[in-house]
Amino acid sequence: MTVAKRHGVVRPRDFVAAGLRRGIVYEMVRSGELRRVGRGLYSWAGARMSAQRSLVEAAKAAPGAVICLMSALRFHDLTTQAPSEVWIAVENKAWRPRAAAASVRIVYMSGNAFTAGVESHHIENVPVRIYSAAKTVADCFKFRNKIGLEVAVEALRDYLRRNRRGADELWRYARICRVSRIIRPYLEAMS
Repeated sequence: MTVAKRHGVVRPRDFVAAGLRRGIVYEMVRSGELRRVGRGLYSWAGARMSAQRSLVEAAKAAPGAVICLMSALRFHDLTTQAPSEVWIAVENKAWRPRAAAASVRIVYMSGNAFTAGVESHHIENVPVRIYSAAKTVADCFKFRNKIGLEVAVEALRDYLRRNRRGADELWRYARICRVSRIIRPYLEAMS
């Protein structure tokens, strides 16, 4: 029980790592102490759910992935839209995560575009990897055909309004994501 309380969302391997047998999970589900929240994901029955529970579930289902695009914009409060699915980035040749409890949308990245700008935030006692605000805005321009140019421009406007001195960091990520020529006119118009 303490494993589930400490970790928030748990997998059977978390119990095994704590020295318990794997079957304890299924017994705790039957007794009502644990609740199944997704394929291979369990939560303590008395746990309070936060607004970012879907991010936690996605992070547990795909530990190597990074929360990106619409979900990262929402986390950093850079958009008015509420995504209906969790957007995650995985490395090009990485294992594709199976269905999680939350609806997941996957984008593929490679090299520095995947590794740059990753921050770790603890939500419900679970480390969740999320791209920084500047990297997220650059990614929005990179994936503008998937999320829409209007969303990318709105994110840029909100980012510049909140971070007056953040243009240099944004420019660095724009070069990493190879969208500096695309973002330049919007950045000059808003500066």
